[in-house]
Amino acid sequence: MLDLFGQADEARIGQIAAGYAASRVEAGADSERRFRDLLQALPAAIYTTDATGRITFFNQACIDFAGRTPEIGEMWCVTWKLYLPDGTPLPHDECPMAIALKQNRPVRDVEAVAERPDGSRICFMPYPTPLRDERGRLVGAVNMLVDITARKQAEQRMMLLAYEVDHRSNNLLAVTQAMLRLTKAETAAEFQAAFQGRLRALANVQRLFSASRWTGASLKTIVEQELRPYASPDGERVSIAGDDIRLPATLAQSIAVAVHELATNAAKYGSLATPAGRLDVRWESNDAEPLVLRWSESGGPWVDEPTRHGFGIGAVDGIIRTLRGRITRQWKPEGLVCEFAFPELVG
Repeated sequence: MLDLFGQADEARIGQIAAGYAASRVEAGADSERRFRDLLQALPAAIYTTDATGRITFFNQACIDFAGRTPEIGEMWCVTWKLYLPDGTPLPHDECPMAIALKQNRPVRDVEAVAERPDGSRICFMPYPTPLRDERGRLVGAVNMLVDITARKQAEQRMMLLAYEVDHRSNNLLAVTQAMLRLTKAETAAEFQAAFQGRLRALANVQRLFSASRWTGASLKTIVEQELRPYASPDGERVSIAGDDIRLPATLAQSIAVAVHELATNAAKYGSLATPAGRLDVRWESNDAEPLVLRWSESGGPWVDEPTRHGFGIGAVDGIIRTLRGRITRQWKPEGLVCEFAFPELVG
């Protein structure tokens, strides 16, 4: 199909068609069959008009292009409806073919949108070229219509991708800056260890987004990734339950860092610090809050509510609250119970 051709090839096809059309004008009826056979064989939508703009010929590719069979004698164009690229209706008597005939000049480097009778639309580039007899008098025109829909869609995807990359980069930078602001430690080594761990949690989420082509990150996968180092072979030490939910970027990143921090604290001071400790993580949705995640530790060291909140607690609280989330903790003797919820699944 014509998508395989470059613009230079398209222009060359147009020149060939125009040249043969001009030869037909000069040679008369003797070249009629050869002219029609040539244009029918070309993989481009090509049609001709007389000097007034009435259609005198169209090939099968024109029918496929327009989604209709034009009538000989119709004016200006084989398409059903025309629009400018911005969606403004384009009257047929102002289309590129009409301009080429009225101004007696080729029209190049313009785009238009054709609507078929079934409502589908295609973007295209026309190549209308006036035809003249041996005395230079205008006797008609030939036009080639090149479907560029795939190219325009690719351009749009590239624009959306560029916007998405810009948005994700700014978003990730904001989260990283917040993490940097919230990460505190007594020594440089402690700060480095804490910050690197949170960065790894963010990096894991970015890989999930890349694998899903930026459609979202799986909550279940995020939790599983963060807790995998602490799970036992029999699956008894760490329990994870809840319907899988696809999270947008900002929420996914925040939950990943929060779960990482909770797991780090549990490994140091809570249920994951002892072989007998257990961790249960489950989540659900309700009418008031589309995401409620509950973190329950048991079987670890005896737990008392700390008299001074550590840096990890401050980081988790700050990250959750930046998304207007709610976080509660219960320091039960058998282990920490933490719950955080979000009023909406924001991106």
